[in-house]
Amino acid sequence: MIVVSNMSKRYRGSDDERYVLRDVSLNIPRSSKLAVIGRNGAGKSTLLNLLGGMDRPTRGSVSRQCRVSWPLGLSGGFQGSLSGAQNAKFIARVHGVEDEALHRHIAFIREFSELGDALERPVKSYSSGMRSRLAFAISLAFDFDLYLVDELTSVGDAAFRKKSRDAFRDIAARAGLIMVSHDEATLKTFCDTALWLHDGQALWFDDLSEGLARYKESLSA
Repeated sequence: MIVVSNMSKRYRGSDDERYVLRDVSLNIPRSSKLAVIGRNGAGKSTLLNLLGGMDRPTRGSVSRQCRVSWPLGLSGGFQGSLSGAQNAKFIARVHGVEDEALHRHIAFIREFSELGDALERPVKSYSSGMRSRLAFAISLAFDFDLYLVDELTSVGDAAFRKKSRDAFRDIAARAGLIMVSHDEATLKTFCDTALWLHDGQALWFDDLSEGLARYKESLSA
């Protein structure tokens, strides 16, 4: 479970200081299939970063009582001067992978990403597509109880996209999901509950369809 207690997040700017999220309290079960919906700028990606520990709240707290992923496919945290393999090894050690299991993780990442010899090159030399492949493969190499997914897109040729979709479906079948997507069909495929971010507040709906309907009504208001 993720327990969010009176959490607020404010970004300081040169002209104003506004709260993206204000006094949000939630209990998110580890088995959730939760769609996070809202307008652009409502704080959806901010919420995922807070839930995953990549960002800290201005006030309040986030308690992770299960294994929570970083946003799936996130590629902004790589050290550019290190190779793809070195980045993967560093992440594996942070997650407590023992030496005897490390080679299995690297072998999986090498096979799934299809980067070949490029895995030994500095990440700063990668194209955006290569970085996305590496990030997605690393995300799949570790087992989490609850996966965070932020506008997940597949890159590469048709075969790679199919492999990515199949891998993601396997994740959805065995673990919880908190998903941000503007594609309603994707949300209906993988989620059954909704969290609508609106004017800094987070409104929970046990029924995904009800949440989507309320959100769409707000767009036409």
